Amino acid sequence: MPREERRRQLLRAAQQVFVAHGYHGAAMDEIAEVAQVSKPVLYQHFPGKRELYLALLDSHLENLTELLAQAIAGTQDNRQRVVDTIRAYYRFVSQDSQGHRMIFESDLMNDPDVGARLETFNARFAASIADVIAAETSVPHAQATLLGRALAGMAQVSARYWLELGNDVPLEEASELVARLAWRGISRFPKEN
Repeated sequence: MPREERRRQLLRAAQQVFVAHGYHGAAMDEIAEVAQVSKPVLYQHFPGKRELYLALLDSHLENLTELLAQAIAGTQDNRQRVVDTIRAYYRFVSQDSQGHRMIFESDLMNDPDVGARLETFNARFAASIADVIAAETSVPHAQATLLGRALAGMAQVSARYWLELGNDVPLEEASELVARLAWRGISRFPKEN
């Protein structure tokens, strides 16, 4: 099997084991077994469980970052930008891969490398929102950054809660409700002249 294909296979197996047992409960033996490879093959690609976990976390953060960047850059209509961004979060958490659990529910949140990756992601996402707010309103950049963090947090927390609801509220309806709330607040700031 080509190296990149093997790596993807190992990451899929690791995803399954980490989601089922968390980082601390996962074992390289089980990951190798789920991937149907020997442990030496697993160690050829990843020197240890932590490196495997970080590679998987990086992959999920990259996917989420791409979805959010597309939502923010996909239109010049700011109301639609809010809708698309909130919806991107909801779609990400609704995916079967359960990548959101690796990002938002990790039992390694206090690990410096995990924490740094999550903070980098949060800061970049909030900054991209802040850039739009600062460019489109008379809000100074420091305040726009605070608003960016608040809007990003609203999307993240509400999407995770929505997932717990099961099928009580469809994805499109749930993301539209939260987007309307966010837009009603942010649209009240005076436009830049």
